[in-house]
Amino acid sequence: MNNYTDNVSAVLSKYFDGVFNGNIELLRQVFHSEALVAGDVNGSPYFKKPGEYLDDVKNRKSPFELNGEFRMEVLAIEIINSIAIASVHMPMLDFNYFDLFLLNKINGEWVIVNKLLTDVAD
Repeated sequence: MNNYTDNVSAVLSKYFDGVFNGNIELLRQVFHSEALVAGDVNGSPYFKKPGEYLDDVKNRKSPFELNGEFRMEVLAIEIINSIAIASVHMPMLDFNYFDLFLLNKINGEWVIVNKLLTDVAD
């Protein structure tokens, strides 16, 4: 099971690097094509497929480009067989995001199948 935790952590690390640096290709590697990104941003509902979400990331300045500090962290990972849930904290771009990722091991690879996000006021 520890190897699974390491593999899920590696997917989350790629996600963090992709978001922080605006690396769309890296992000494309970690999302399943049928994933859903949902939650709220500034109190408004947010529902996107991976392609739409990646367009949002591509069309904004990355935290790296804005000289932001990398402060993303994994809070918890729970794995049951071929599914996992990860809780992460992602303060960036004047937001204080808390995200939940649902991952599935498909064809031997862990991928994000759902991302839930919310911005918590400081």
